[in-house]
Amino acid sequence: MLIAFNKPFGVLSQFTPEAGHRGLNEFALPKNVYAAGRLDHDSEGLLLLSDQAALITQISHPKFKWPKVYWAQVDGELHDDALTQLQRGVALADGPARAQHAERIAQPDPLWPRDPPIRVRKLLPTSWLQMVLQEGRNRQVRRMTAAVGLPTLRLIRAQIGPHVLGTLQPGEWRQLL
Repeated sequence: MLIAFNKPFGVLSQFTPEAGHRGLNEFALPKNVYAAGRLDHDSEGLLLLSDQAALITQISHPKFKWPKVYWAQVDGELHDDALTQLQRGVALADGPARAQHAERIAQPDPLWPRDPPIRVRKLLPTSWLQMVLQEGRNRQVRRMTAAVGLPTLRLIRAQIGPHVLGTLQPGEWRQLL
């Protein structure tokens, strides 16, 4: 079985709540499924779950190189130099990281409101970025955008390999296999 789940903001990628954060146990998911990879509690979007250990390994292990597509709302005006840096690679504390692809996008549509909303500063612009990665280190997108001077305000995973978030709303799931 393979499940696509739209993980809401503030929810952990595990069934047990911890440190004041909600868990996957709240969403009536099928029994005996486990997350294939993870999203931090402050990130949203596509999380795949399965009851097949081999499939979980194939989805989440870096050696299989399943591309992951992220939408990031960043604090500031996204400029071409930042896009070039992200694709050439940036230095992070745990080694260099590069996006397979990075491009400026309009705000994804339709996009659900985040609860709680991001902070808004009327005099400072925000931009949306789509970035494709083939690895998934801890808080990698956030650290990469910060390295080019554009802190991430909101992060949504839209796709893992051939599987897309589509029209799923936060907390909704659908069976893929």
